[in-house]
Amino acid sequence: MDSYILGRRSAIFTIRSAALSHHRLSRVGARSKIEWTDSTFNPWVGCTKISRTRRAPSACDFCYAEKWAKRSGQVEWGNHPRRRTSKSYWRSPLKWNVQAKSFQSEHGRRQRVFCASLADVFDNQVDPEWRADLFSLIRSCDQLDWQLLTKRPQNISKMIPSDWDRGYPNVWLGTTAEDASAYEQRVSHLLEIPAAVRFVSYEPAMGPLRQLDIDGRYPNWLIIGGESGVRFDRVRLTNPQWARDAIAECLRLGIAPFLKQWGTYKNNPYVVEKGYSDEQAMKMDPPENGKGGGKLDGQLWRDFPVPELTLSLLSRGVAENGSEGRALLFG
Repeated sequence: MDSYILGRRSAIFTIRSAALSHHRLSRVGARSKIEWTDSTFNPWVGCTKISRTRRAPSACDFCYAEKWAKRSGQVEWGNHPRRRTSKSYWRSPLKWNVQAKSFQSEHGRRQRVFCASLADVFDNQVDPEWRADLFSLIRSCDQLDWQLLTKRPQNISKMIPSDWDRGYPNVWLGTTAEDASAYEQRVSHLLEIPAAVRFVSYEPAMGPLRQLDIDGRYPNWLIIGGESGVRFDRVRLTNPQWARDAIAECLRLGIAPFLKQWGTYKNNPYVVEKGYSDEQAMKMDPPENGKGGGKLDGQLWRDFPVPELTLSLLSRGVAENGSEGRALLFG
C-alpha cells in the first residue's frame, strides 16, 4: 500500500484505487454500494429534515432515506417516533468485529461502517438510551472504523459519551455541507470536537466552498459529490469547477479528497466543459466510476485519511513497529 505526503500539514493519505473502492466484500461484512464505506448500520430509522435560513437549498430537500421510508412503510418520516432496529440486526457489527482479521487480511485495511444512512446519530428526537447503547456497541467493535455522519454537529458535544476524551480511536465524525455558508456554520461545530478523523460530506455540492480552513483548523477528509436519485427536471446541478477548487484546497491543506460521483452526466466535466454528449462522456467516464461518472481532469480522486492517532504515533516513530502503536490501533 503506497502513501504520499502533501501540503503544509504534511498529512499522510493512503491511496485507494477505484478497483479497491468497489471491491466486493466476498467473505466478510455486508456490501455497501456507497463508494467511501464498506458496510452500513442503522441503530434506528427515521429523521426530520433540516431546513436552512433564507430558503437556501438543502441536502434534505430530496432525501433518499425519506423515499425509502415511504416505499418500505417501516417508519413515518419527519416529526414522528423513530424506530429502533431489531436485536438480531444489532448483532451484525459484532459478527463483523469477530471477522475483522479476515477482512484486514483480504483488504489490507480495517472495515469501515457508515452509521447511520437512514437516521442521524445526533438527532434530538432519539431516546438517549438508544444512543448510549450504540456507543457501547461501538466500543465493543473496536476493530471496525465507524463513520458517523450528521447534519446536527451542534449536538455532538452534548451527546458523545463521558469517556470520549480525545475521541474513540475507531470513530470518524463527519457533517454535511452543501455550500460555503453551510460549511462555515456546521464545520465550525465539528472542528470543536476531537476525533480520530473529522470529515465533511460536500454532497450534494450546490455551491462553491471557498477556503476549507476555519481559524486555522480543517477536517481530515472531504467527500465530494453531485446530487443523484432526483427526477431529472428537479436535480440541482454541480459546477465541476467547484469540485476542482475544493480539491485544490485539499491539496493545499493536506486534506484527503474523495470525489464520489457527479450524480448525473449533466454535471460531468466531459459534458459541461468539453461539450461531449452523455453517451460520449459515458465512454470516457463510465457509470462504474460513480453515478454520472467520477473523473475530474482525467483521473479519479479516491483518497482516504489516516486517523489523527496514527499520525501522532507516526510522528513519534512507534506506529510501524512499536507495541504501543499496535495496541492503540488494533487492540
